[in-house]
Amino acid sequence: MAEATPVRTGPGTGAGEDPPAGGTRKAKAAATEAALKAAALRVFERSGYLNAKVTDITAAAERSAGSFYNHFPHKEALLEALLADWIAEMGNELTTHTAVHDLTNREHLRWHVAVLWNTYERHRPILIALQQAALSNESFAKRVVSLRYEETAMLRAHLDDMRAAGVRLAGRTVVLASAIIALLEQFCRVWLLEDTEPITPDLSDDEAIDTLTDLLLYGLLGPPDPSRPQDS
Repeated sequence: MAEATPVRTGPGTGAGEDPPAGGTRKAKAAATEAALKAAALRVFERSGYLNAKVTDITAAAERSAGSFYNHFPHKEALLEALLADWIAEMGNELTTHTAVHDLTNREHLRWHVAVLWNTYERHRPILIALQQAALSNESFAKRVVSLRYEETAMLRAHLDDMRAAGVRLAGRTVVLASAIIALLEQFCRVWLLEDTEPITPDLSDDEAIDTLTDLLLYGLLGPPDPSRPQDS
């Protein structure tokens, strides 16, 4: 008589895929998704996003190819999920500081800059993968732009609060938030991802964070020009 087939969370389940049988379906699915994400990061860092295959990811996660498609329709969807996790993680960190986020206060501003710098360091494989994916897939590049706008939501809220409190900022909230994020992201990309800056090879985390903080702090308010566009 043939052996009974164990209950599985989806077709194509491979060795090592699920937690012990007593776990709930939801917990098993969450464990598989987490394993696939963690494996993808290792594969992206080792091989690059463009060279990474779904089978490379499932092998690293000790899951079957079929289980991958139970969670993600394609490799781009997995990368998008990693980006969403990263943005959510950064948002959670930013909410743990204080109830007031006055970015003209150097300590407050430096804390925010440090969160972004440190998350870039921790998520280097995701950021490299995003660069590669955006170059090869126009629709994915547009989706990343949308997610990046979501990334500025908290910064825009902080700027709106500052403006409501009477602080005159250097420009409209949405434009100012875009400029700040672009500056921070490009600086992080040059120093943490590409390592192409020839001026000095020994930039410490503290020097990077302090430089960015002071550059933003003294440029945030801008010149006292009444004609410069401001949000109402």
